[in-house]
Amino acid sequence: MQSNTSKTERRNSGTVKDKKHRVTEQIRELILSGTLAPGCRISQESLAEHCGTSRIPVRDALARLENDGLVILKPNSGAWVAKLDLNECIESYKIREQLEPLALAEAIPKMSDEQIAQLQGMVEDMKQVEDTEEFLKLDRLFHLSSYQASGMNQLNPMIERFWNTTQHYRRAFTKLIGQDGTWIIHAEHTLMVEAIRRRDAEGAARILKEHIRRTRVNLEKHSEIFTH
Repeated sequence: MQSNTSKTERRNSGTVKDKKHRVTEQIRELILSGTLAPGCRISQESLAEHCGTSRIPVRDALARLENDGLVILKPNSGAWVAKLDLNECIESYKIREQLEPLALAEAIPKMSDEQIAQLQGMVEDMKQVEDTEEFLKLDRLFHLSSYQASGMNQLNPMIERFWNTTQHYRRAFTKLIGQDGTWIIHAEHTLMVEAIRRRDAEGAARILKEHIRRTRVNLEKHSEIFTH
């Protein structure tokens, strides 16, 4: 009897954790996709209805997303989607310029040939994509995947957090430059993968740093992005 009770408790605990994770990921996707725009107030009731749940899992999810930098919670006031001003965004990019080349350089010696082939496939897929949202998803997957082999369990979550908080501005910038302006992004991705294939960690890190810096410089030229 005790054994059956323990199994039931573990099963129920797992179900609750799965539900919390599902709700968190649903809300995360609403924010990263721009459905919930930066600076907008979050209705817990609407989210609960959207996710098919009560407000409690939504409240727990928002607390977790606050730790990810996607949500701002104000006591006795409510919740908002996090928003960056120009200076905050530029600071985030400057930090990324230092952190991401480090993660990539650490990852390259540990990458398998299969992992490198997957990165190459993502680069080729991005060249064919015309939809902005699909491009952003592939671009994010490409970069974050390239750092996974580093095994740096403190650094990689930090990098992902900066990707989360700058997602909206990357979307606005991608739409601004249009299809004709993405050629340099594809070229830099190709150069990066070629360096990775050669196991040239220093060269790949240098290309990546310039890749991030170029986006930062262009964002500084388009401050109107931060007024929307």
